Amino acid sequence: MDTTPEGPRIVVGVDGSEPSILALRLAAQLAPALEARVHAVSCWDFPPLFAGYLPPDFYTFEGKATKILHEALEKAFGAEPPPGMTTALERGPAPATLVKAGADAQMLIVGRRGHGGIRGMHLGSVSTACVAHAPCPVLVVHEETKPKPPRRPRPKRQAELYVH
Repeated sequence: MDTTPEGPRIVVGVDGSEPSILALRLAAQLAPALEARVHAVSCWDFPPLFAGYLPPDFYTFEGKATKILHEALEKAFGAEPPPGMTTALERGPAPATLVKAGADAQMLIVGRRGHGGIRGMHLGSVSTACVAHAPCPVLVVHEETKPKPPRRPRPKRQAELYVH
């Protein structure tokens, strides 16, 4: 798979979640219409929380991100990725890294993991940052939900008339 970013592209943030896999598939569908190719980006970073307590094990974090990226691509496309698709593994916080990757893109597509209830009505921190700061159009893909079965109508109550 080519990893050089040339020509028009649709950047997709990949974190291995179901919404990011849906985002990959959607990018592959949109790419021909935009005369672009899909560019999958997976971000990783050494958590600052660990700094000073643990020696940085960049190899482990980068390896996990690589595995997540490859598994997501396999789930999205099987053995046949879209023509011209490229990938990148970038070190840095996902919001800033994806905004930077989308700087010259036709579109940036990210997934949003649903939490359900009131929390599920809000975008996550990564998708919010991308929507707010990316210079290109941003498409946020929500987790696929199963449609609820249709409600059966309640039987109508007939009014009773009492005569005295």
